[in-house]
Amino acid sequence: MPEILNLQLKMNLKDRILLVSKLGEFLQNLSTQNFDSKFDGITVEDYEDFQIQIEETSYKNAWFIKENIQHALEAWATNLTASHINSWLNKYPNLKDGVTSPKTVGIVMAGNIPLVGFHDLLCVFLSGHNAICKLSSDDKILLPAILRILSKMNPEINSSIKLTTGRLENFEAVIATGSNNTSRYFEYYFGKYPNIIRKNRNSVAILTGKESKEELENLGTDIFQYFGLGCRNVSKLYIPQNYDLTQLFEAIQSFEKVQFQSKYMNNYDFNKSIYLVNKVEHFDNGFCLLKEDQQLVSPISVIYYEYYNDIKSAVDKITARRDEIQCVIGKEKLMPDNVLFGESQKPELDDFADGIDTLKFLLKL
Repeated sequence: MPEILNLQLKMNLKDRILLVSKLGEFLQNLSTQNFDSKFDGITVEDYEDFQIQIEETSYKNAWFIKENIQHALEAWATNLTASHINSWLNKYPNLKDGVTSPKTVGIVMAGNIPLVGFHDLLCVFLSGHNAICKLSSDDKILLPAILRILSKMNPEINSSIKLTTGRLENFEAVIATGSNNTSRYFEYYFGKYPNIIRKNRNSVAILTGKESKEELENLGTDIFQYFGLGCRNVSKLYIPQNYDLTQLFEAIQSFEKVQFQSKYMNNYDFNKSIYLVNKVEHFDNGFCLLKEDQQLVSPISVIYYEYYNDIKSAVDKITARRDEIQCVIGKEKLMPDNVLFGESQKPELDDFADGIDTLKFLLKL
């Protein structure tokens, strides 16, 4: 990628929306294998090359199995339509005028799930700023592949986006995503710049005991999609007293295919052995461990659960720790912002990480 030019894009907002929506069309064609749909310089060879990049990503990172990569790409294909994008951006009336003095925004991307940092880049691009993205070593193939497609559609994008796996330099604002440990380093190095610094978050679910088998099966998706590595994955359950956990185990049995992922099962075997050696009470279904624990963040292959006496007490506990939680999954209207079972890994464009409005931050630079 060429060096960033500290100039405002010639593309106006309408042009940027059109370009992004064309990317959505490309990803839709990719998922349906509609390689004959060629537009804006995109050829059959470009579709085939992107498929090769998916294969290489899966080969380089065993956590990124093809099924999960395709899920991520299909989610973006669904969101990146002109109607979805316009509906989202209409909430920002001052965006239409564009930024008068574009800044260079450094983006430190996580690598826990495929393309997890793309939303930040999308926000920077649509806002009219420039971006320099520090790729995670765990996810350094897919985003360059997407930018090659965008560049073929409109080469002008090359002047506003730069990728690096090295040190971030020559930036004026920062969006950084990492763990609770790395966030301390981020605060030290980036604290003097306008910034969004994100820490660890996980998601929780509230069960009432009245869920259907289908709802519990959908909860399995919230737990096991991406092997539980995402901040929107459920790592903790709040369950009523005397809840029968066997009904949950029966409902999620269809996710036993995680047993074929060696890294996941290494975590399962390790955690199981620790619990057995230390005589820690737990439940085991052969690929998932349930342990009573008040903590929110559970190890991979483990789901924590906590009993509650009444639904209000569960809601109060979650509300008190809401700043540590990404999503709350449960039946409709249990909480004002809860997500329905099976929907945690289908975020909308305005589902900002940590609840921080990235576009609003960028428009104030």
